[in-house]
Amino acid sequence: MRIHQAFRYTTRAVRTAVLALLLFSAAAVGTAAEGSSVYVIPIKGDIEPSTAVFVRRNSEAALRAGAKVLVFDIDTFGGRVDSALRISSYIGSIRGARTVAYVRSGPDSLGVSWSAGALIAFSASAIYMAPGTSMGAAAPVLMSPDGQSQGAGEKTVSAVRSQMAALAEKNGHPPLLALAMVDADVELVELSVAGETRLATVEEAASLEKSRPGQVERVRTVSAKGKLLSLTAGEAERYGLSEGTVEDLGSLAALLGSPEPATELSPSGADKVVVFITSGGVQALLILVGLVALFLEINSPGFGLPGTVAIIAFFTLFGTNALMGSVGSLEIILFILGIGLLAVEIFILPGFGVAGISGIVLIGAALVFSMQDFVIPTVSWEWDLLGRNVMTVVAGLLAGIAGIGVLALAGPRIKLFDRLMLKTTIEGTAGRAFAANDETLPSPASPLEGRRGVARTVLRPSGRAEIDGVIYSVETEGIFLEAGTPVKVLYVQGSRIVVGPDAQAS
Repeated sequence: MRIHQAFRYTTRAVRTAVLALLLFSAAAVGTAAEGSSVYVIPIKGDIEPSTAVFVRRNSEAALRAGAKVLVFDIDTFGGRVDSALRISSYIGSIRGARTVAYVRSGPDSLGVSWSAGALIAFSASAIYMAPGTSMGAAAPVLMSPDGQSQGAGEKTVSAVRSQMAALAEKNGHPPLLALAMVDADVELVELSVAGETRLATVEEAASLEKSRPGQVERVRTVSAKGKLLSLTAGEAERYGLSEGTVEDLGSLAALLGSPEPATELSPSGADKVVVFITSGGVQALLILVGLVALFLEINSPGFGLPGTVAIIAFFTLFGTNALMGSVGSLEIILFILGIGLLAVEIFILPGFGVAGISGIVLIGAALVFSMQDFVIPTVSWEWDLLGRNVMTVVAGLLAGIAGIGVLALAGPRIKLFDRLMLKTTIEGTAGRAFAANDETLPSPASPLEGRRGVARTVLRPSGRAEIDGVIYSVETEGIFLEAGTPVKVLYVQGSRIVVGPDAQAS
């Protein structure tokens, strides 16, 4: 009966969670009104997995609406390297429209395209900048455990440097500028060769000066050794990175040949909800809620509200990461196995042991892997991302364990949890079946007080103990006792039989 009831509640909970996620995903699908041939997709704030999903979805919606030019309005200090690479790869794959990166200025804008933003800009076929904006400083950084940023290792820098140079070559941007933005060891100088302005490394400049004496003049140092390159709008246009300095999007649309103003797309309410749910703090909170609800479900008769809350919390965690496109067969298998082990622990095995712990570990692993596009890290930034995801999950697990501890200690004293605790009485010997509907318990003056027995299940703090050959539902005063521990009835209060370790037996 209990398994049937659990299955019915679980089905309802999963159906509710699936419906909610489908509504979110349906509401988040980008729709673009037909009109201008120029569509603007904003890339603002920290670059996160949700940013990559938003860019792809709205770009596809604009293409379906007949866009001839996609303008990516970049305004960011940077963000996650993996998400920037996903955005860059997608922009580079667009064939149905011209791609343009634009760095806008204004009262609601930062006016910068730094770090991951520069990588995304180089993936477009053309770059335009507004007056007063800047671009560059694209070297990857890692976050240390104390929250301070530090430079990535040579392996990561080399990978990003190669990617930036490849994007520059593909789209006709100056490769030397791309290299200097990523690698602080690249030193660039501006040369005047027979009256023509050129960029060169110091090594190339020395070679030219030697081969063409009197024809090469060093005008200025563009990027000094040990410094990452950042360019203003004017400098970017001077060195051929930007195709023009444009005041606003209206002027840009006209310059790109559109007779009508550009159509600007913006994040929907569903997009904002997904961004909120996928933030580290909210994911850790959902893990906390799921674990505490799971603990209450294990210590309550039947299957009810706590189990439903746990399912919805974990399904929301897993489902939103699935919407980010980072969930594959491995994560699904681990998650299903984890849920299966927890179900076995709750409905078949007594107490909470290996199966339950293994289930939580598998669910935790599935959640970690669902937050990233890889399983085994190969470069420094992947190790950094893995560490951050593990910390998010572990923070939720530790908070959940702490919450469980608080409930275990305070639960017996809080009347709100009386319905959730195991309060039914089992008449007969340990081998007899439960009398699930028999709520007969000793009265406050029961002769059970002072009697001794043995815990037949783990007391967390509620469980079952055998006293004088009869199995009773008992609880401790907030401590955990293993199965087989000699116990003594301390007192009987209403429907509560409170026991403690039997010091005399030990």
